Amino acid sequence: MKHRPGVAPLFLPAMADEIPTAPRVRTYHPGSWLLYWAVIKPVSLLPYFILYGLSDFLFLVIWYVMPYRKKVVLSNLRRVFPDRSERELRKLAWRFYRHFADLVVESLKNFSITPAQAGKRIAQHGAEVLNRFAREGRSIILCGGHQGNWELWAMAAPIELRHILLGVYKRLSNPFFDRKMRESRSRYGLVLVPTIETGTYLRSHPEEVNCLILAIDQSPANPQKAIWIDFLGQDTAVYFGAERYAVQFDRPVVFGSIYKVRRGYYEVRYELVTDTPAEHPEGFITREVFRRLEANILAQPEYWLWSHKRWKHRRSEG
Repeated sequence: MKHRPGVAPLFLPAMADEIPTAPRVRTYHPGSWLLYWAVIKPVSLLPYFILYGLSDFLFLVIWYVMPYRKKVVLSNLRRVFPDRSERELRKLAWRFYRHFADLVVESLKNFSITPAQAGKRIAQHGAEVLNRFAREGRSIILCGGHQGNWELWAMAAPIELRHILLGVYKRLSNPFFDRKMRESRSRYGLVLVPTIETGTYLRSHPEEVNCLILAIDQSPANPQKAIWIDFLGQDTAVYFGAERYAVQFDRPVVFGSIYKVRRGYYEVRYELVTDTPAEHPEGFITREVFRRLEANILAQPEYWLWSHKRWKHRRSEG
């Protein structure tokens, strides 16, 4: 399928880090099939007020009954906010879990939501920052983090953005749900690119005017291949891919900050980081996008994904 430079069909990008190289094994999973068609798909068709009732119940389960990664969340919060009291930290964690429960049901809604419906729930400010490059025939890199509702943004992005949107894909271990997830994310034309094939794809599509979307706040699998920066007051190993691709392919870098306005409604603000990546010293772009992500997180800390073990590596390992 060929696309005209600067004209983007409806693409649904995904934010992910790595993908196994083993081929997918086609296995019949009757339990997964039943779960999807009897539970997940019908739930995705429910109106939001019912979904948020389910979210309220889910919150009670993951906070009080069967705590989900509460030790990890509180440990991360203590590291980043050492001056806050234990009561303040638990209150912040409580707000995170309220949002996390909303995030779960909102993600289920994505199995049936349309981009137009998603567009009513997330406002996009500064899209012209990206679209200017699309008109000029320049491909770009868009960086962001797991803040707010990045999946909802992914559904709505094609409404405003004119590039072909490339999503980096992480394979699920369950083949059935792996297929359903890919169908959900790509039903509007997303180009799914495995992480290990990203460079190959970019080199083999030099005429395609696309936007490579990268979630920068993943914890690197191999700290020896990471760059170390100060992030949220922590010595942190981070991926270098955004800067490497920007310099190698002369791509402008844009950062997207996501903010929660109220329950079920968000906004994203696009800002240009640089349109001359090769002119900056090594490490500048990486530190700059993380500086913007840090500001986004500190503005609304309860809406970042604190349940991930982001500081499991130590510099001595590298």
